[in-house]
Amino acid sequence: MRWLALVLGLWAVPAAAVTCQDVTYDGRSYTACWVDATSEQIKLFHQDENGAVIGSLRAIADQPGVAAVHFAMNAGMYHDDRSPVGHYVEDGTETMRVITNAGPGNFGLLPNGVFCINEGNVQVYETLRYVEVAPLCRDATQSGPMLVIDGALHPRFLPDSSSRFIRNGVGVNADGTEAVFAISNEAVSFHEFGSFFRDYLQTPNALYFDGKVSRLHAPSLDRSDFGFQLGPMVAVIEEE
Repeated sequence: MRWLALVLGLWAVPAAAVTCQDVTYDGRSYTACWVDATSEQIKLFHQDENGAVIGSLRAIADQPGVAAVHFAMNAGMYHDDRSPVGHYVEDGTETMRVITNAGPGNFGLLPNGVFCINEGNVQVYETLRYVEVAPLCRDATQSGPMLVIDGALHPRFLPDSSSRFIRNGVGVNADGTEAVFAISNEAVSFHEFGSFFRDYLQTPNALYFDGKVSRLHAPSLDRSDFGFQLGPMVAVIEEE
């Protein structure tokens, strides 16, 4: 059970800004990172102060004002030039509009959604709901598909799907005070990954970030993935 895993984990390691654990659910391996949004700095990163794409999780530590990085993960799909496919807001500045129409690939497998970050609160909105509510998000990244929507799996996920990749995403608790980021450590289907968020992590809303290119930086686990050059990224930082 999740609460027991967290208790055991807290006994095993000192308290930290981010609690990351390797867990097994339904016979498959995942890494999950729990972040208290009321006390930690969760921020998106894409370009540096000169407008160049930052590109890697490790390079976040080199950005102005960043004293330490406790966690980082790719956070949304991107084009060949690593520009965001969907809506993107960083420090209150929008660089890509909201995309509401269906399209090719996983991003267009509607409903998709938006991860919205503010001081002390995080939310995952289904995209049309996001447009309706029009929340003011300090940072926001659109991706898709939604994994969990108000406690239900995405309606197009198939239990017997043969499409399997390393996948990553984010879920939030009911009141938006906690974000849970997760990555599979083996190839999984959308149905399996969504079920992990719904049934194990128990997040009522969760959003898929990407597959195949999925990467995680988790210093508490001595893990820092490398490889693909990335577009939008999310990190938990200490500010200088």
